[in-house]
Amino acid sequence: MPVFTRFRQPPTPADEPHEEDTPDEAPEGREPDEPHEPDVVEPEDPGEAVEAAPAAEPAARTAGPSDAPRPARRGTWRTWRTWRTWRARHPRAALVLRRTTTVLAAVLVLGALLLPNTLVALEPNRFARIPAEAVIAAVLLLCLPRAARRVAAALFGLGLGVLTVLNLLDMGFTEYLGRGFNVVLDWGLLDDAQAYVADSMGGAAAAWAAVGAVVLVVLVLVVMALAAVRLGELLAAHRERAARGALTAATVWMTCVALGVQTFGVPVATRSASGALEAQAHRVVDTLRDEAAFAKEAKADRFGATPGAQLVPDLRGKDMVFTFIESYGRSAIEDPVTAPGVGRTLDAGTKALAAKGFRAKSGWLTSATYGGSSWLGHSTFLSGLWVDNQQRYRTVTAGDHLTLTKAFRETGEWDTVGVMPGVQKAWPEAEWHGLDKVYDAFDLGYRGPKFSWSTMPDQYALEAFQRLEHGRKRDRPLMAEVILTSSHQPWAPLPRMVGWDEVGDGSVYDGIEASGVEASDIIADSTRSKEEYGKSVAYSVTSLTQWLERYGTDDTVLVFLGDHQPLARVSGDGASRDVPVSVVAKDPKVLDAIDDWNWTEGLKPAEDAPVWRMSSFRDRFLTAYGSTPHPTGE
Repeated sequence: MPVFTRFRQPPTPADEPHEEDTPDEAPEGREPDEPHEPDVVEPEDPGEAVEAAPAAEPAARTAGPSDAPRPARRGTWRTWRTWRTWRARHPRAALVLRRTTTVLAAVLVLGALLLPNTLVALEPNRFARIPAEAVIAAVLLLCLPRAARRVAAALFGLGLGVLTVLNLLDMGFTEYLGRGFNVVLDWGLLDDAQAYVADSMGGAAAAWAAVGAVVLVVLVLVVMALAAVRLGELLAAHRERAARGALTAATVWMTCVALGVQTFGVPVATRSASGALEAQAHRVVDTLRDEAAFAKEAKADRFGATPGAQLVPDLRGKDMVFTFIESYGRSAIEDPVTAPGVGRTLDAGTKALAAKGFRAKSGWLTSATYGGSSWLGHSTFLSGLWVDNQQRYRTVTAGDHLTLTKAFRETGEWDTVGVMPGVQKAWPEAEWHGLDKVYDAFDLGYRGPKFSWSTMPDQYALEAFQRLEHGRKRDRPLMAEVILTSSHQPWAPLPRMVGWDEVGDGSVYDGIEASGVEASDIIADSTRSKEEYGKSVAYSVTSLTQWLERYGTDDTVLVFLGDHQPLARVSGDGASRDVPVSVVAKDPKVLDAIDDWNWTEGLKPAEDAPVWRMSSFRDRFLTAYGSTPHPTGE
């Protein structure tokens, strides 16, 4: 027996294609899923199918090495034959399926080309336009040979998939942070987003959200590539009609541009997809240029070489407390939903503090961030530099630029501490902040429940600060940086005030957290989010003012402010980036030193109170309290 006898195959019937053929080798002029089929004739009426006469069975040939079976391709052909058989038996359903697939492919591609990058612009009129990119792509695909056409179509589809993902990221970042997604800097923020979901909705929800996001991205890329290939093959199958259609579309597009034709308030002719890519490219270039420019800017410091003895001499002997209230923005004071409750809290706090001998002055600062990324607001306020992205943050915190808090340590006259209940991992920036000691979420002795993202209620954090630092007898005054987190989104569930003597280790909050509103109940409801946001700000301000009433002394000076506005769902589209800032003290000299700032008396700044960039506060503060400039880096 010959050695290759066991590989002998039966003769190939006429109604079965040779294994060397592939479904991709259909002749030009036929739709991509319609290879040459000698055994079935599809007439004009899709409800009929006429069987062709079978071809003569070829003679058996001598087996050879090339006759070895190829299992993978045989499996492919088995699937293909099943599909052909189904089509032959159900021609009308097959036709409907083909046409539906084609329509869906066209909808996907056109939708991706016309998709805006903000939720505000996501309206039906945006999709009633002619994208220039579709016309250009059709012309190019018609000019290419088969193999090159398929590769070009797949790459075009992948590009559209990437653009779609970037547009969706832009929507999310604009909604939460008031700016578009930066492909150079913002990938790390996706981890923070997952951590936020885990803290707010639970670990399982965060895991499923991450898996869903990855699956969605892969599906968008794959489906968009397949859709583009499908349309490319359809163009080739009807080359003459497609060429006429492309020419007509190009003519209409140019005419609409020349005449400025609009429908539903938007131009008919558009190049939004290429414009979005161009904007992303400019954003990348600007980011890279900004990195070098900001590194140079950070080296210049008006007070960088000032000796410690000449820094804030007019505050010697005072206990300084700089406090950031999470998401405490202008909207909390001026929005019709939140303003009444927050306004009453500020007015009550002003009166209660006045009864204890404290006065306050308040104004507005424009934050470098919006909706989130609180650390950018903190570093802008403390450094006197405009830190509005992650690259700038890394640059400034890696250097030795003087911070407002470090200025007190440089004098040698203050002990410096930080109370950071939101910090749950290593925090090397403590040195840049100039803090001798940092109390993070695990150092404050809290044994109660988390309130969504916030690890502990603000009242507890302030009571722990009093117990661990502010209430201790010491040889030198204290400078403290305190971050309050109870007003962090999603603002549910919220803590409430308890007796200061009842705070204990935080166990008192167990029942309060359990009876609170679920985050999932308000997170998609703008009105309820505003209501709960207002309650959270009122709670944080009340905790801080009551702490000052209870524990403040003649030498206590409190500076507190918001780090940024809440996200657009609460602050509103187009809201400013302004946040309130207040200086509170008993010693009249402290407030007299800032009389020329023209701030409003009390804890609530007037609508027309001065508005400064947050980065200007450091130098104004240091100057007001007697610091002498000694510049560096100029």
